[in-house]
Amino acid sequence: MQKANRKGKLATLLSASMLLFVAACGQQSEAPKPADQNSASPAPQENASEPAKQLKVGIVQYVEHPALDAAREGFLAEMAKNGFEKDKNIVYDIQSAAGSSDTSVTIAQKFAGDKVDLIYAIATPAAQAAAQTTKDIPVVFTAVTDPVAAEIVASNDKPGGNLTGTTDMNPVEEQLSLVKQLKADAKTVGVIYNSGEVNSKVQVDLAKEVAGKLGLTIKEATITSPTEVKQAAESMVGKVDAFYIPTDNMVVSSLAAVISVAEAHKIPVVAGEENSVKSGAIATFGLDYGKLGEQTADMATKILKGEAKPADMPVEKQAQMKLVLNKKAAENMGVTLPKELLDKADEVVDK
Repeated sequence: MQKANRKGKLATLLSASMLLFVAACGQQSEAPKPADQNSASPAPQENASEPAKQLKVGIVQYVEHPALDAAREGFLAEMAKNGFEKDKNIVYDIQSAAGSSDTSVTIAQKFAGDKVDLIYAIATPAAQAAAQTTKDIPVVFTAVTDPVAAEIVASNDKPGGNLTGTTDMNPVEEQLSLVKQLKADAKTVGVIYNSGEVNSKVQVDLAKEVAGKLGLTIKEATITSPTEVKQAAESMVGKVDAFYIPTDNMVVSSLAAVISVAEAHKIPVVAGEENSVKSGAIATFGLDYGKLGEQTADMATKILKGEAKPADMPVEKQAQMKLVLNKKAAENMGVTLPKELLDKADEVVDK
């Protein structure tokens, strides 16, 4: 009898233990694991539009010179202001094509293979390389004079593909008018440009269109490599009264060669952008490439945050232009800067 009672008590104890075990398991299964809790009910973020971590951006710069360098640095600085911290939530692969269209394509192909999240293309040949390499990766460009003529967008108002960005179209007429203000009796203006750059051809065509109303004639000299720049400038000595240097990447990267000829023969140089003035030209009425890079970064930010798509983002231009003068350059080229021009200048350098 005692044995039977012991067996009964043991059975009762085992049954109670099993019930407790099952109840405990039931309670554990109702409490979600941390991973389940995060996936089922995400914790609210301080800023829902924060960029994803470790985004990859490839930067292809056609050639290195002060204007394009400023566009690159302006882009990077503005991206940081917009919350993209280098080597934290964004990684940059910065490549220079050293003035080669073929190298631009090779770099773009590398970015496509790396599956970067966005490409930043600086200058027309770099943007063209990106356009022919990928139709899927979003591309923002800058320093492209005429995106439609370069065949990288369907239209400036509605690009229609995976590319958009900022144009550096110059106020060519206003720039050429500076020639007359620096040298009232000027009749002929020499323009040196790379015949292979679409953006340069666009500017030269514009210069020829407006030259007549200013009482000027355009004389052209084309080049195909930086080593030809000085020879092209020398070929115009005695035939032109001034030089006009558009935003041609090949010529601007060898601007010192033009400046040396201009100073030796007292021929004033008007440039297409302010960095060329700071490098030895006398004057420009143009845009700020650093700010153009910042403007492009704001466009890139919207794309990376999923707020816009390149196809629907109009190509943007810089609204404000700057009159920049170089007093030392004027002196070196035998030019006295008119007081009325100095009074209107946004910036005057003396180096």
